[in-house]
Amino acid sequence: MATKRRKLGNPLALAVMVLLTEKPMHPYEIAQTLRRRGKDSSLKINYGSLYTVVQNLERHGFVEVAEVQRQGNRPERTLYGITDAGREEATEWLSDLLAVPVQEFPIFESALSLMGVLHPDEVARLLEERLDTLEVQAASARGGLEKLNETLPRLFLIECEYKLHMIEAEAAWIRDFLTEVRAGTFPGVEEWRTFHETGEVPEEFLKLEGGDFERPQPPE
Repeated sequence: MATKRRKLGNPLALAVMVLLTEKPMHPYEIAQTLRRRGKDSSLKINYGSLYTVVQNLERHGFVEVAEVQRQGNRPERTLYGITDAGREEATEWLSDLLAVPVQEFPIFESALSLMGVLHPDEVARLLEERLDTLEVQAASARGGLEKLNETLPRLFLIECEYKLHMIEAEAAWIRDFLTEVRAGTFPGVEEWRTFHETGEVPEEFLKLEGGDFERPQPPE
C-alpha cells in the first residue's frame, strides 16, 4: 500500500493537529505542551516554524480560529481548534505512517555505503568511537526512560522506547561488524586493505562490475 501524497508533509503539522484534538490552543501553548511532553526529541520545534505550520493548516482548512483572547494591555492571543477535515487528515496521515514503511536516507547508512574509500583500520577506529557514543546515549536513554516510567504511562513514552531500541540495535550491529573486521572474516576485507596499501583496485573488485569498475583515486 502506497502512502497518499498530502497537502502538508511536515510531521510537526501532524503533531499540531493531534494536540488540537484535545482542546483549542495558541501556537506558543502548542510549542510548550510539545516540549513539556518530550516531543522535541522526535520533532524539530521552534516558535517561528510552528506559527508557519499553523498558518498552513488554517489555509488548508485543517484548523480554524476558535477564539481570540484579550487580557488588559497584553497582546491578543489567537486560539486555534481542529476542524472535521483536520481530524480526518490527522487520522489518515498517522495511519499511513504507522502502517506503510517508506524509503528513508539516514546519514549513517549513506556513510556506510561509501566507507570503502577509507582504510579498514580507520573505519574500525571511527566506528569504535561511534560505538562509545552510542553506549553513552543508550545508558542515558535507559535511565531516563526508567525514571519517566515511574510517573507516565508507557503509551506516552513509546517513541522513547523505540529510540532506545534503535540505538541498542545499531550498537549491536557495529560490535558484530568490528568483530568481523578485526578477525579478518569480513568478506573482502583483505582486498579492501590491498587497495589502500598498494593503490591498485583488486581484480576481485573489478570483476564485480564486469570490468567496468570505475577506478577510484589511490590514497595519498
